[in-house]
Amino acid sequence: MTCPMRPISSGSQHCPYDYIRIYDGTNESSPVIGTFCGMGKFPYSIIGTGRDLFVEFISSPAGPLLNTGFHFNVGNWPGHVETAGYRNGTCNWILTSEALSTSRDSEGIFLSVAHWYPPHTSCTYLMQGKKDQIVRLYFPSFRINRIESPIQPIDGDCGESLTLYDASWPDDSKIIKTFCDTFSRAMEKHDFVSTGNALFVRFESKTGSYSGSSLYYWAHYDFFNNTSSGERVENTLCDEVFTSWKSPKGRLRSPHNTLVYKRQESPTEDITCLYRFITDKRLFARIILTIESINFKDHPYNVAPCMECWEERLDKLLIWEPQNNTSAFKTPGASCLCRNSTDRSFAGVKTVISKGENLNLQLIVDGAHAASSYFKYSAPLFEARYEFVHGPLCGPAVLEPATDGELHFPHYEALGFIEPPRHLRCLWEIRVNENRDIWLHFDKFMFTSRSCEDGKLRVYLPSKIDPILTVCGENVSALKDMPILTSMQLSHGLSETDHRAVFVEFEGSGTPARAAFKIAWTELFHVDRNAAGLLTSRLTELEAAGDICEFPCPGDSGLCIPSRLVCNGVANCPNTTGGPGGDEHPDLCVTAETEKGNWLPVGLGAAGGIGFAVVCLVLLCRSCCHKRSTDDIHVPY
Repeated sequence: MTCPMRPISSGSQHCPYDYIRIYDGTNESSPVIGTFCGMGKFPYSIIGTGRDLFVEFISSPAGPLLNTGFHFNVGNWPGHVETAGYRNGTCNWILTSEALSTSRDSEGIFLSVAHWYPPHTSCTYLMQGKKDQIVRLYFPSFRINRIESPIQPIDGDCGESLTLYDASWPDDSKIIKTFCDTFSRAMEKHDFVSTGNALFVRFESKTGSYSGSSLYYWAHYDFFNNTSSGERVENTLCDEVFTSWKSPKGRLRSPHNTLVYKRQESPTEDITCLYRFITDKRLFARIILTIESINFKDHPYNVAPCMECWEERLDKLLIWEPQNNTSAFKTPGASCLCRNSTDRSFAGVKTVISKGENLNLQLIVDGAHAASSYFKYSAPLFEARYEFVHGPLCGPAVLEPATDGELHFPHYEALGFIEPPRHLRCLWEIRVNENRDIWLHFDKFMFTSRSCEDGKLRVYLPSKIDPILTVCGENVSALKDMPILTSMQLSHGLSETDHRAVFVEFEGSGTPARAAFKIAWTELFHVDRNAAGLLTSRLTELEAAGDICEFPCPGDSGLCIPSRLVCNGVANCPNTTGGPGGDEHPDLCVTAETEKGNWLPVGLGAAGGIGFAVVCLVLLCRSCCHKRSTDDIHVPY
């Protein structure tokens, strides 16, 4: 008689006689891992969830005939690493940035399921950051094997899977990636980054396992500050937009999120972040951008100083005013700043004032060293502040070159259309013709108090950082000492594309009653004297060029103004000597008025004579007509 051997089987329904039952714990009240019987080599290892396994052997009343009992080995297996988070159940974890900070670790870790689990098991990992944080997940080690120890084998694909969600829950519309045991390729050291402050990972098994997951992974996660200073531009790495109707001023810096320096698609491509400042002249006409600090590291592959900022492959900042979508490289007046910038105007602080309603700032980091130098580098690469200035109460921002002109504040035409702001900053650019000096005359200057908070006026030359004149309510008398600004001063340090100009800035209360003033200016010829002390040499040159000295100003300054500005009610000549002879001197203007006034009686007399002659002619004609009609009367006899 031959008795067939029963193969290794599991489950109570298949083991009515001798069997072994294994519990995940210390006694028979613990969860049952499985019931096994039959003959042969057991094909699987069984790994419990904790430090204890309870094994129970049950023998049937019939007793053994051919059975020889059982034999097993017991060993230990590495368990879970200490994870900075909270476990909910057997394998559901909540991993927060607060818990990670408390552990003082820069990155958190979790591993694949390395113990037994029943069929239809689901293990989840929720990585939850703070507001304005994003989550990064990557796998330093990842292997995908076939399911070797299933509790409930199935036919088909994807018996076990690992799914990553860009959400705080398993939202199928936000799946980043799904790994399956049958057809997926493992992705080691690839960064999976959330768009929000949460990333959800779910492991699912239809088969269950006696010895752990077929997807073997070792996962790291960390959190990054994704705060932005302006409004983010979609589908860009780090571009931002700053608009005047959302915030009139503010601060900005290089990206807090240093993941932007770790580009995986093209590691050698430069990192570029574009910051656009946009206003509307109905709100503000200018933008002031101040670069407060630059903290670029030394380039490991290019140690040369920044002699050619535009051409060298270095970390840099570009500043320009966009014109017809042109790049910074093709825009006149653009600035380039790097760590060892040779720009003399950059001495720790660089201020750029726009001429229009748009200004661009671009950060460029060489991709060859961006990740190695700046990934997880907390210090800002640059810091800056911006302000939208020159509202409607300021009037026109640019005053084109003219022989004379006036600037009035406040611009009363705007008072009926807008509500005066609590704080106001105006910046006027008074442009000057070539080879002309300019003299600013401050008239009707009024501050209601001596406090500089109510109003402060500054005058700048284009090549100077510090103002040449600062005036507020406590030192209004300083306006009398305003010097003549020479053509040489206006041209110093300018490029070919820059305009010769004087900049006047007012900052203070926007209430019109607190500050008001009028500034008149005059362009002057500066005629040099020859060795004999006569104004002939330069004057001859001016006449040849069409610039004739029509009215010489008093004193030895050699200044000239056009004759049409004489006696026009505005003192256009600076009276440098304090004596008579100015363009508004009473003796000069009375004579001019007298000469002009002598023609009035002549004109009136001529007009009266002509009128009298016309009246006499009309009367004579009427008299003649009346006499003729009398002679023609017929009287019958």
